[in-house]
Amino acid sequence: MTVSETRPAPNTFAALRDQLSDAAVAFAGAPGAAGDILAGIVDDVDRALSERLEIFPVCHHSPASGLAMVRRLREKQPGVIYMELCEDMRPLLDELRNCRLPVALQAFATDTEGFPAEWAPLSVVAPITESSAEYQAIAYALDTPGVELVLVDRSTDHVFQWAPEAEEAPSETPSDGEQPEDDGLHGGAIGLEIGDLRPRFAELEEHLLHHGKVRHWSEWWDQYVEQPLADADYDTYRQVMVMIGSLFRRLRRGSTAEDENRERYMWTRMREHLSANDIDPARALYVCGAAHAASPVEQFGLASDAPFEISPRSATTWHYGLIPSSHTAIEAQFGLAGGAVSIAAATWAKGLRRSKLQPFELEGQPGAKKRTKKLALLPAEPEAEVADQLSGFLSRPPVLDPLDEAELLEWSVDIVRLARRNGYLASTADAIAIFETSILLAGLRNRARPTPYDFQDAAVTCIEKDRVPGRRDVRRLCEILLGGDRIGQVGYAALPPLARDVLDRLEPLGLDLSKRTLQRALLDLKSNPDLRPCSDLLWLLRRLLPQDALRPIMGSRGLGETSIQESWDIGLGKHQRSLVELGYEGVSVEQVLEQRLRRAVTAPDATAAVALGAVEDALVYLGSIRLASELGNRAVELLATERTVDDAPVVLRQIRLLLNYFRSTEDGLPAWCERFVTAGYAHYCTLLPTAFTAEETGPAQVAAMLGFLFGMENLALSLGCDHTQLELAVLQSHPESPAKVALLWAARFQLGMLTMAELRDRCDAMLANPLVLPTVPQYVSGFVQAIDPAPALKPFVVELLSKAFGTLPDAVLLPWLPKLITTLKDQAGDLIPGLVREAGRTFPGALPAVDAFIPPWSIEFTTPATPVAAAPRGPATELLAAHAATCDALAGLLGIEGGWQEAGPTGNREVTDLLDRFPATAAALAAQFGMSAARS
Repeated sequence: MTVSETRPAPNTFAALRDQLSDAAVAFAGAPGAAGDILAGIVDDVDRALSERLEIFPVCHHSPASGLAMVRRLREKQPGVIYMELCEDMRPLLDELRNCRLPVALQAFATDTEGFPAEWAPLSVVAPITESSAEYQAIAYALDTPGVELVLVDRSTDHVFQWAPEAEEAPSETPSDGEQPEDDGLHGGAIGLEIGDLRPRFAELEEHLLHHGKVRHWSEWWDQYVEQPLADADYDTYRQVMVMIGSLFRRLRRGSTAEDENRERYMWTRMREHLSANDIDPARALYVCGAAHAASPVEQFGLASDAPFEISPRSATTWHYGLIPSSHTAIEAQFGLAGGAVSIAAATWAKGLRRSKLQPFELEGQPGAKKRTKKLALLPAEPEAEVADQLSGFLSRPPVLDPLDEAELLEWSVDIVRLARRNGYLASTADAIAIFETSILLAGLRNRARPTPYDFQDAAVTCIEKDRVPGRRDVRRLCEILLGGDRIGQVGYAALPPLARDVLDRLEPLGLDLSKRTLQRALLDLKSNPDLRPCSDLLWLLRRLLPQDALRPIMGSRGLGETSIQESWDIGLGKHQRSLVELGYEGVSVEQVLEQRLRRAVTAPDATAAVALGAVEDALVYLGSIRLASELGNRAVELLATERTVDDAPVVLRQIRLLLNYFRSTEDGLPAWCERFVTAGYAHYCTLLPTAFTAEETGPAQVAAMLGFLFGMENLALSLGCDHTQLELAVLQSHPESPAKVALLWAARFQLGMLTMAELRDRCDAMLANPLVLPTVPQYVSGFVQAIDPAPALKPFVVELLSKAFGTLPDAVLLPWLPKLITTLKDQAGDLIPGLVREAGRTFPGALPAVDAFIPPWSIEFTTPATPVAAAPRGPATELLAAHAATCDALAGLLGIEGGWQEAGPTGNREVTDLLDRFPATAAALAAQFGMSAARS
């Protein structure tokens, strides 16, 4: 059996061209742009069908294109298929047999060399569904011996090289209603469509929707293109699709430079491949979008020899893989109406049953049927002439499908049942109303058979209420009923090595991690220590993946902290895309985290706080002292070069945590910690006067600086720092902000430059000055934040607040109180609990004791006069008394006033009193000395 190629005879479409030109003249009154456009469309159809290489025009995710592709492949059985898809994605196609569709081919790059840094990460996806024409061609080519599949579109690198300025794709997703939970499976990737057929002329689309009596483009396309072409013969399908693609191409706004470059690229690649492999064009098939089928570029066609220089790729390293996709993700990616892809899948299944076609499926793919035999390639026959099918298609009215009452009745009953399950008060009367309303809407829209869109509108009209009782509204329930959202899955064999390694290491948990539902994992690490590696890996994945992928219910992980029992909610199956993209960065999760930490500390915007956080992550998740030391040295360098103190609170918190951890270890503080403390002491002393006066520096930053200086002072001084540097920095500080003034007073108090009595006098004067009262909350906020560097001020802050509430009148206190609360909440919220505990220690704990309570600061403490003891008489006192002039001159020089004291008795009174109380001991001693003297 042989198959003939079809080519149009000369002047095949001459009659149609004349007819359309006459219609344009009758419409416009004279030949003009309309006639040129209509004649040009016919010329495009003639040109595309006259090409020696057969061009198969498609529309992305179109069931009509998929059905026509199945028919043509079984009829022609080409030996080479050229496809409009990024040429560097070809190796991914062999992995499709390990996946459950829909999935998306992805190219991903994190390091962008040659592109703006703000574009990172670069990501491109090309979704594949079972009903798409491209998947049918792929399945045929991969499972038919002797067939070669060649991708000829520009590479993913050229996608960004040729990318115009970003524009938002039009979206048909309704603004109200439930947002599908799986519409983010593609992330922020750029979507590639094989056959984007949508008007780029807003007025044209609006005109088509208005006169077609439909709400959005997907419904118009289904009614006027998909349904008429579903059962059309191949010549009719081909001519109509080329005509539509030419029309939309000619009636578009904006530049076509990118599309034309792609067409030059594809035709150049095809000519090169045909020439290099000596392939007969009659055995080949070119699958492309209908808009590219009749291109005006000079490189179009095999007969052209126009050169096209393909620019080299950039130095960006691209990673390739497969990620799961879904119908809602495809709709969100390409701006389709909600449920459009699901309805297309249902139309595809109905078309297969009606035409009794056997679709192509990859052998070994999950859910695929076993094929009895493989196709054998057929030799090509001489080309046959193509008749004009386009004129008949345009002149005759579409064949209306008869009403299928059984199908519509089943839909109406099922949607009512589904609505009741989701909380709607629907009944049999609603099912009857939906049935009748669907027929009514179809009649208003010139349709004999209600489409899924008519049924959906009828169900919303009859069932939907003002409030959605459950998670899903009626429109979403209709999508579920008509096919639902199908979510793909990447098989284990098609995953990158990192993802497979993760699944293998988590296998001891005994869970099926491919499921998209949340699964609870209980780890008793005390009785089963073999699960400790699983726990470490879960915490590491928690650090790298989105927060919803892994959620700890019980247990925690920190510096020097481990759990004996843990409980996890694991959803790796739902976040398979994130796990796949993680595999692009390395071969193990430990390597990925180490690379990320190194990149974080070497980035242009890296700070000391970022580096200290990286040190903590290296210790907690990797347990690597070597890496922590390397990152710590980088933290010292970053701190020395910083000119702001914006991250001072974070730096203080993290270095305290790290110092406490290292002090609890056997090796003690590493060298980089000591250098960080000394560098930080000198750094913050230098910047302290500027920070006190700078308006862009807040009180929290100044308090953190003081906390570092006072908290680390003992360690810094032991390492060689100078305390005088801190004193000079405080003396040179002259703030104007009330909160910073309070911090300065606290710093001087901590250094001994200001006594508690002087500080109390200043605050009492502040409360007594009506001009200063509006700023008292700021002063209080400063004192509260000063509790960290000067903990001894806690009782004083309680005293200050107590005096304010006790002495200020209500007319002043009531307007002042809200500002105080908001100021403390915003600036010192984490220090309030400690202040409350101090107040609890100060005030009585029982209500009866309140009346008799006397605040400690209101009690006057008087120190009793201590009598001056008389100086004992002796040689020293006698010498000073004999030369009184010398002592008087020295006292005058020192400013000491007073007179001379009377000399007391000679000797020490305590000693003589002791001898008087116990004379026996002295007498015995004297007798002993007397006996010794007699013997001598």
